[in-house]
Formats: sequence, C-alpha cells, structure tokens
Amino acid sequence: MSYQQFAYYYDQLMEDAPYNQWISFFEQAVQSYGSKVSNVLDLGCGTGSLSIRLSKQGYDVTGVDLSDDMLAIAKEKSIQQKVPVQYFQQDMTQLEGLQEFDAAVIFCDSLNYILTEDKVLAAFQSVYQHLKEDGLFLFDVHSLYKIHNIFMGSTFGSNEEQLSFIWQCFEGEEPDSIEHELSFFVQENENRYIRFDEVHIQRTFPTEVYKTMLESTGFQILAVSGDFTQDSIQPEAERIFFICKK
Repeated sequence: MSYQQFAYYYDQLMEDAPYNQWISFFEQAVQSYGSKVSNVLDLGCGTGSLSIRLSKQGYDVTGVDLSDDMLAIAKEKSIQQKVPVQYFQQDMTQLEGLQEFDAAVIFCDSLNYILTEDKVLAAFQSVYQHLKEDGLFLFDVHSLYKIHNIFMGSTFGSNEEQLSFIWQCFEGEEPDSIEHELSFFVQENENRYIRFDEVHIQRTFPTEVYKTMLESTGFQILAVSGDFTQDSIQPEAERIFFICKK
C-alpha cells in the first residue's frame, strides 16, 4: 500500500497524534523488561515522527517503511532537526541486510495494513530474525471494538482553510477489516482547491490470534494491554499493545 499524495500532508493531519505516549510506553517497557537498549528498529516509520523522537532520547534508530514518499519526508525532517536516523525502504514482512537490534517497534497501527495472517506471521518472523537474543518487540494494533464500533460506518471530517478532508469508513472484504475512503481538499491559492482521493485498507485480528502467531515464531509474550497502559484490556479499549521478548 502506497501513501501517494497523502504522505505530503500526513504530518499536518497527524499533528495531534499521541507520539509522546508511544515513546513513554516504550521507555517504561524497556525499564520493566529490557536490559540495555541502545539501538532500535522502527518499522512502518512513515515520516519519521517516532524515529526522530527515539533518536532524541539517545537511541541509535533505524527506520523502515515501504513508501518512498514517506521516507523522503522522514529524511528531510531528520536532516532539518540534525538527528542521525538511518532509513531504508523495505517490506517489514521481508526484511533483509539489516543488523540485529536490541528492540523493534511497530507503532501507530502500522501492522494493521498487513491484511492476511500469513503476512502478519511473516512480519513477526522477520522481526525475530533481526533481534538480538532477549531483544524486545513492541507493537500496537486496532482493537476489534475500534474496528466495529468506532470505524465501521462512520464519517469523519475537518474543515480547515488550507487542508480539509472527508474520511468515510466502510466494512472491508476480509473479516474485521475496514476501508478508509479519504477525500482531501488542498488550498492552491485564494480561489482554488485541489482534490485528491485515496483508499486505505486495514485489518485486525483477535488478540488470541496475535498471541498464537507470536508464540509460534518463538517470542515470549511479556504483556498484553490496552490504550498505552500496562493494565488489563478494557472492553472499550481502542488499541491493543503487545510487549514480547526473543
């Protein structure tokens, strides 16, 4: 799945995303379960917002994404902020040629863009192969509750002067999947807006399915929780977090 034009407005649309909560969750997990973590693999890094924050926290960060456009923006941001992040264009289900890492993350529901169990399992196996012994693996996914009770059949929108959007959510073809139909209106000048449209498809799986795949890969599951906590999953949790160790 390519982000196309969406990449160039992603940061503006995501300016309220809880990036600092992802960083805090990661650092709390490292303190609770990790030994020394010096280098981190950020998969599905997008425009580098988390990679850059991790680097500023003192980690040696490598960012990986499938989108050329996203990575171009990430590289530019890293240069502007004088942050030494390495970026590679790769598919997280087929990582190759990278070093081994103390920790790997797939945050911001990036894993939900992988639509089949076989491919999710391949991603887990790929991560496992690129972790050091006792390395940590953290990721989050949309909950079934969020897919069916928040996304399904909903319409979201924003009416800002320079960038407006209509975001409609429809049931996807696969079980527990959602199709996001996005229409953007970008101001070109005082009298003209440019429209572009994209479709993004995401799918989640029951928690037990993720657990089975992780364990079959060889991971030890340390914690499964909801919504940036390390507590038990509440019925209306929107994000499910996994903390695993090789």
